[in-house]
Amino acid sequence: MASETEPNALTLGDVDTAEVAFDELCGALAARDLKGLWSRPPLPLEPRPMTRPHLWRWDTVAPLAKQAGQVLDLHSGDGQRRALQFCNPGLKAGTTEALFGAYQYLEAGETAPAHRHSPAAIRFMMTGSSVYTTVDGDACWMEPGDLVLTPNWAWHDHTNKSDQPAIWLDVIDVVLVATLETVFFEDHPVGMQELTGHGVSERRFGGAGLRGVPAPAHTKPYSPLMRYPYAQTDAALEALHEQDGGQSVTVEYKNPVTGGPAIPTITCEMTRVYPGGPTPPRRQTGGRIHTVFRGCGRSLIDGTEFEWGPGDVFVVPSWVPVEHEVTETADLFVGSDRAVLEALHLHREEELSERQEVTDVFRPRTDPGVPDTEPRLRVGALAEPRPAGANR
Repeated sequence: MASETEPNALTLGDVDTAEVAFDELCGALAARDLKGLWSRPPLPLEPRPMTRPHLWRWDTVAPLAKQAGQVLDLHSGDGQRRALQFCNPGLKAGTTEALFGAYQYLEAGETAPAHRHSPAAIRFMMTGSSVYTTVDGDACWMEPGDLVLTPNWAWHDHTNKSDQPAIWLDVIDVVLVATLETVFFEDHPVGMQELTGHGVSERRFGGAGLRGVPAPAHTKPYSPLMRYPYAQTDAALEALHEQDGGQSVTVEYKNPVTGGPAIPTITCEMTRVYPGGPTPPRRQTGGRIHTVFRGCGRSLIDGTEFEWGPGDVFVVPSWVPVEHEVTETADLFVGSDRAVLEALHLHREEELSERQEVTDVFRPRTDPGVPDTEPRLRVGALAEPRPAGANR
């Protein structure tokens, strides 16, 4: 037991026993950068997201991306990327509470120089062909519907070998990383990386369920497979639907070595919705960015109806119910922070017993300054298929 003479003994010090008013106590705390827990609102019974349900239309964003291609030079100090970020009106920064989504534009025959950063990102190709993202020397082809990873602190640059522009979706965990005050960034010393080959990770890790013996060593926390082709995703979705049926099926892009998420902070999924009625209403923790790769339909999000078509992007906030209904088979690419929530044991999801009532219809903001005659970029526009192994 510590004695009164020990220098490190903790004591209450000189306490004034005179009666102190509640307001005086709060004022004394504030003057010393303190605050009583009792002065804060009680914890809510369930999440109250600041993120709002919102939608951005392809026919609005794609022409602006094309205009950015005419205005911004990637090699003249204007910025290394033409990425149009989807800014959620309920947040100070971000598309969701943890992630930024954006459409990135690369002109025909153009390159975007290499850099690396502590935030991790993924690329989901929307339109274009003969485009590749080089990740630590591995040139990964990007055709419509393909997913390409750029893990944190991996060098990455972009190259368009075609005579047509390209647009892809970026999802980056920069909001989460910035909140944790751990953002680092570095430009590549010579601008573009030296290639070690095309599709290196696919040749080594792309065979589903097949591994060399002994298995290739991979100790990094992210997937060693950098490209997930749409053809494989499409086949997996169809096989799942043939087996299980239902109004929708979902596959997750996984790390082929560990079975965990492809990127530790970003869960990537593809949901296929079939005609015939709405999906059951569901809700889960964590905001989700939905990108319509193909198909048309509508989503009911917390009572508000959102109509969408190819290339549109919409957000479902945390713990907000959503149900989808389509007029034709639709593929929705979904990026979320579920992987983080699962790692922290904060993920919850549930199916609701009652369907939502329509209380509002979403009407997106439009910019009258964008001319209707602006050339359009069709989602999924694809040139002749690139021959297997071709190095164009």
